[in-house]
Amino acid sequence: MLTGANIVLLGGDARQLEVIRRLTELDATVLAVGFDKLSTPLDGAVQAEPDGQLFEEADALILPAVGTDEDGTVTAVFSDRELRLEEAHIARLSRHCKVYTGMASRYLRELCAKYGIGLVELFERDDVAIYNSIPTAEGAVMMAIQHTDITIHGSNAVVLGMGRTGLTLARTLKAMGAKVKIGVRRDEHFARAYEMGLDPFYLKDLVVHAANLDLLFNTIPTMIVTAQIIAQMPSRAVIIDLASKPGGTDFRYAERRGIKALLAPSLPGIVAPKTAGRIMADCLGRLLMEDLRLGREKR
Repeated sequence: MLTGANIVLLGGDARQLEVIRRLTELDATVLAVGFDKLSTPLDGAVQAEPDGQLFEEADALILPAVGTDEDGTVTAVFSDRELRLEEAHIARLSRHCKVYTGMASRYLRELCAKYGIGLVELFERDDVAIYNSIPTAEGAVMMAIQHTDITIHGSNAVVLGMGRTGLTLARTLKAMGAKVKIGVRRDEHFARAYEMGLDPFYLKDLVVHAANLDLLFNTIPTMIVTAQIIAQMPSRAVIIDLASKPGGTDFRYAERRGIKALLAPSLPGIVAPKTAGRIMADCLGRLLMEDLRLGREKR
């Protein structure tokens, strides 16, 4: 249980509502900033203002899935006010406090390092990333259906990357009857894809496989779907880029060629915010109980 723990939530979207619900179930004192326009009660949390005392008394600070941008701005969809995580806020945190977020910007990493504050990026954890790959794959399939005039069944689909999202997506497409090729870099990934009944190829050969595809799903956060690749693709093709911004696709050239290319990061929070929120909430509950227990023992 989290009895006696002061947990500060700064901003967020519908996923944070599940986090609040879980933490209050664990008997934490939850102080929420940036939820003043919410139309429903906060399930036991207290609306708070981002003043110095709030941060001084925090045992944990929870930020949204995307954390902050590079000037400290924090997304708060349930507030009309602009929220920022200032350096002064981090400076006021006690050294036993940790900051939890989905992914951290350089701004946030540097601030936490400067003041010796622990930083936990949930999306770097295998368990969270694998669970999140489920709504991501479903959202990608939804987008494919919306933006094509063919069925997934029988389509020629290419998935780039055999990480946690790429693997789940490739399996989902195959289960729906698509002819799935998957681009990989590593020999062991090639072998695993072959064992799964997929059609693997090495990413260096992507240009060879671009000529006859209907759907291209990219999960690699570096420029990989270049103008050279897009030039070989049929005009009917649709590119769905699931990598974090700015993605791995030359969107300018795709538009010039008349090929539909969609950047779709953060799909779990868009297509299934309740499920995505529960994934974060369950992980945070476990981490906070362990981290706060260790913190109390050290003190």
